[in-house]
Amino acid sequence: MSNLTTGRRLSWVRVAALALAIAGLVAAGTYYWNTSRDSARAADTGRWFGSYVDATSTPFYPIAQNLVPGQRVVLGFAVADPKDSCANSWGGYYSMDSANETFDLDRKVARVHEQGGEIVISTGGLNNDELATACTDEQKIIDGYESFLQRYGSTTLDLDVEGNDLEDAAASLRRASAVSALQSRATESGKPVEVWVTLPVDTRGLTESGLGEVKRLLEGGVDLAGVNLMTMNFGDTRSAGQSMASASEQGARSAHQQIKALYSQLGQEIGDRTLWAKIGLTPMIGQNDLLGEIFTLDDARALKEFSTTNGIGRLSMWSANRDADCGPNFPDLKRVSNNCSGVTQEDGAFARTLAADLDSSDRPVATNDAPVEAPVETAIVDDPAKSPYPVWNIESAYPKSERVVWRGNVYEAKWWTQGEIPDLPASDARAIPWSLIGPVLPGDKPEIPVAVPTGLYPAWSSTKVYDKGERILFDGRIFEAKWWNQAQNPEAAAQGSADSPWSRLANGQVSEILKESQKKP
Repeated sequence: MSNLTTGRRLSWVRVAALALAIAGLVAAGTYYWNTSRDSARAADTGRWFGSYVDATSTPFYPIAQNLVPGQRVVLGFAVADPKDSCANSWGGYYSMDSANETFDLDRKVARVHEQGGEIVISTGGLNNDELATACTDEQKIIDGYESFLQRYGSTTLDLDVEGNDLEDAAASLRRASAVSALQSRATESGKPVEVWVTLPVDTRGLTESGLGEVKRLLEGGVDLAGVNLMTMNFGDTRSAGQSMASASEQGARSAHQQIKALYSQLGQEIGDRTLWAKIGLTPMIGQNDLLGEIFTLDDARALKEFSTTNGIGRLSMWSANRDADCGPNFPDLKRVSNNCSGVTQEDGAFARTLAADLDSSDRPVATNDAPVEAPVETAIVDDPAKSPYPVWNIESAYPKSERVVWRGNVYEAKWWTQGEIPDLPASDARAIPWSLIGPVLPGDKPEIPVAVPTGLYPAWSSTKVYDKGERILFDGRIFEAKWWNQAQNPEAAAQGSADSPWSRLANGQVSEILKESQKKP
C-alpha cells in the first residue's frame, strides 16, 4: 500500500526553536511591561526638596526665609521632654507653647504655609531621645506625634533615628506600632500621613541597626514613603581623593541594593525605579563634622544631577541655618558652625542648587486659556481689637525689638525707627528697619501687659540717682536703666524714644523675672 501523506515531517529542532522564540518574546514583553509599570509607579511619586531647620538653634532661624516654590521645611527636632518622658518638646528645651512665646514658631510656620510651602515634623536627632525611645506608653506616643502634626498643619513625619535611639530595638518596635496606628487613624480622618525614616549611611550603605529599623517599621505595618540617607561624615569608608558627591552616590547605590533585598525578603518585590523614588539623600553642606570632609557647591550640583537622573524621591540638606557664608569674623573654617557652611557662598545658595528643577517633569504646563478671575480688593485694614500688637503708626517711634501689626502681618524693629513703613519694598534687606515675623493668626488678641506685683521693684523717683542696670516700676511696667541718670522720666521710653536712658522690658522678659522671683525663698 502506498503512503498517502505528501507534507513534510515536523522537525523537533524547529519546534524547540519556535518555542524559545515565543518565550523570548513573552519574556521581553513581560520585562517591558514590568519596566514600564516600574517607571510609571516611580513617576507617580512626587519628588520634593526640603531643608532641615534646627528650630532651637540660636539665633532663631526665620524658617520662611529663602524658600523655593513648593519647598518643604523639615523642622527639627520634635523630641521627648527630659523632665517628662511622654511629653513633647522642641530640642528638649521648649514646649510647643513656649516655642511660640519664645521665638514665634506658630507665626513662622504660618508664614511658610502662606508662601505655599509645607512643614515636615522631624523627630529624634542625635542629641535627644525620640519620643518612642523615652516613652513606653504607646497611646501617649501616638498622641505626641499627632499633636505635633496638628499644631503645625503638617502631613509628613520624618523619623530621624540615630545615635542611642538606633540601638534600642524595644523602642523601635514601639515606634513602628505607634506610627502604624497613627497612619491608620489619619487615613480614616481623610488626612493621610506620609512617613520617612532618616538613617546614617556610609559608602557601604546602611548599618545593620539601620536596616533593622527599616525592617521593623515595614513589619509593623508602617506605610513607609521612603528611607532618607544621611550622606555625610563618611570617615574611612570614603576613598582618598573621592569627592563628597561621589561618596554620597556610592552610599546611595549600596543602600538601594540593601533595601531592595530587604523588601524581597519580606515578600515584596519592588522595581529599581520605584525604589529610587523611595530613597532620600541628605548631605551636610559645607564643612562636615569630620575634618577633611567638605560638601561644596560643586558637590551639590553633582548630587542634584544624580538625584534627577535616578528619580530620587527626596532631597534634603543639613541645614538651612548653615546655608550662609561664615564671613570675616569666623576664625577657623575647619570648625563646624551651626550658623554657616564654612565655604564661600551666597546666602541660600545650597538650597537653590539642590532644589532647582528637581520635580520639573511633574509640573503642569502653563496655558493661556485659563479663565480670568474677577479682581479682588487687596488692601488690608488692620483691626486693633484683633491685633496682638499695636498697629503701626507713622507718628510713633519704635525702639529695637518693638513689635507692630501692619497689613495683617507682625513686624519687629531691628533698631529704633520712626516713620518707616514696615512693608516698604527694598532691594537690600539689611537696610530695612523691620523684620517680617509672620501673619496675624486666627484667635490673636491684643497683648495684655504682664501684671507686675507692687513692691517687686521700687517706683520711679525724680530725685534718685540710677545706675546702669537698675530697675524701677512706672505705670505698672518694669523699666531698666541703660546708663546713669537722674530726673529722666521713663515716659519718653514708653513712647519709643531712643534717647531715653530707660528701656521698657517686654512681656517675655517680665515673665522670666516673675518666674525667678517665685523660686526665691
